Amino acid sequence: MLKQQIQNETKEAMKSGDQFVVVTLRMLSAAIASREKEKRYKASKDPAFAEVLADEGSLEKASQLAEEEVIEVVSSEIKKRKDAAELYQRGNRPELAEKEKKEIEILRKYLPAQLSYDEIKKMVEESVGRLGAKEIKDMGKVMADLNQKIKGKADGGEVSKIVKELLSIK
Repeated sequence: MLKQQIQNETKEAMKSGDQFVVVTLRMLSAAIASREKEKRYKASKDPAFAEVLADEGSLEKASQLAEEEVIEVVSSEIKKRKDAAELYQRGNRPELAEKEKKEIEILRKYLPAQLSYDEIKKMVEESVGRLGAKEIKDMGKVMADLNQKIKGKADGGEVSKIVKELLSIK
């Protein structure tokens, strides 16, 4: 499981004395724990929770994140760091932008293999054809169709850019 892998690699980084990796992975673990607490809270407020508790055995088990959810957390953390790096660049703080970029590189290894530009373009073309999208106003339908297929495998901004290109050509 990805969460376990992150914990193991945090321990290895601690043993090797790589503080930068330790701090980055601890921030990721904290984000995962936060998402689990959020899920646990929502589950406890759900009237159908009694059934879940009976099936799962405990609230703790019911609130564990699935692999896809952990990947969502990793993607979210990467996006936060990209945004921060961009702001640091604009604010003339290249050393802080570089720190954010190093953290992104550490976090990327917990994502599935990323799709290439050509693979994304092919998926977009298939989706556009299947949905009969012709105008830029159809972009929402296309993005919604693609979201589940590309989640964690491609940057949403890049996918959006490709969809815009294809729809504005038509």
